[in-house]
Amino acid sequence: MADRRIFAGTVVAIGIVALAHAAVTWPVSATIAFFAGGAIVAFVAEAVAIDRGWLVHHIGPKLVGVPLYVLFGWTGTVYIAFRVALLATDGWIAVVAAGVLATGYDILVDHRGVEDGHWTYTDDLPGPRPRGVPWWNFAGWLAISCLTAAFAVPFL
Repeated sequence: MADRRIFAGTVVAIGIVALAHAAVTWPVSATIAFFAGGAIVAFVAEAVAIDRGWLVHHIGPKLVGVPLYVLFGWTGTVYIAFRVALLATDGWIAVVAAGVLATGYDILVDHRGVEDGHWTYTDDLPGPRPRGVPWWNFAGWLAISCLTAAFAVPFL
């Protein structure tokens, strides 16, 4: 139980640090669009996967099955990926690069969340499952990461 609290707390801390960084380096409109829009998109995506019986989270507190800490994880991770992408390029190319970077990060770490018991994939969808993580999770990361980064582009 303590490991789960440490995990969730670390995820929330990363999201808060990312939000604070954006608040002092970006226009307010970009920060709000990115973090509010990203949290809403992540929440809806997680809720859909949970409602379809594809995913169960084991850490609370939750709202309609979605643990609130994941909203910080999504936005914090995508923010870091987007800021790295913005070092090399800008605009829509940076959006796609951020999506690829965030998805690459998830490919490297998502299986640890499964192994550590933070969440369980319960779907029976066909397709590859590298290290127990279904392909659709990575497709979702790519789509949600690109969409989240795109929210900020008009304001930067």
